[in-house]
Amino acid sequence: MSAAPPGILTTARLRRAVRDLSAADAKLGAAIAKVGACTLLPRLDGTHFDHLARAIVYQQLSGSAAATIYGRFVAAVGNGEAPAPERLVDAPDTLLRGCGLSAAKANAVRDLARHVHDGRLPLDRLDTLDDQAIIDALVQVRGIGPWTAQMFLMFRLGRPDVLPVLDLGVRKGAQRIYRTRALPDAERLTKIARNWRPWASVASWYCWRVLDLADAGGW
Repeated sequence: MSAAPPGILTTARLRRAVRDLSAADAKLGAAIAKVGACTLLPRLDGTHFDHLARAIVYQQLSGSAAATIYGRFVAAVGNGEAPAPERLVDAPDTLLRGCGLSAAKANAVRDLARHVHDGRLPLDRLDTLDDQAIIDALVQVRGIGPWTAQMFLMFRLGRPDVLPVLDLGVRKGAQRIYRTRALPDAERLTKIARNWRPWASVASWYCWRVLDLADAGGW
């Protein structure tokens, strides 16, 4: 059985993470001082299934376009509420495609529903699994890769030590914070992040946020 996960991010743990990261890494500490308080708290609204279905729908779309399609999806499949897996297991293509989902996304949300319905994806006990066990379970679903699984860990489950090494925003933020000549690849970012443990999720959040600073180009 997988080991129990560490505590999820709370306001108190975020304050501790900021203190620990600032003490361990002067360059990251400077970025933290510029950005300010971290607001990376888990999103507790809705269900795990709804968050994963939404993630699939939103992939590779602008926010407004994705929101429109997701609204149609909820209206058509869930009668105005986030659809339960049972409503999607055998949902016909005509219904899903009529909401604006591509063929690939229609297959993906249906595959997600089937994994939950038959127990291959135990959403009811995900919170008891460690990070890697959750990633391993999620990537078995069509349309969910490691990055989507990591975002679920960070933003839904509030796991504190997730390092999305392939995320372009994290890589660009790290490049500016550490003033590396080239954009860090996965190996380089992993080395940079040695000082981030056990708060890699928080450090990654600061990498994203530093790109929003008015003077980010000066880093």
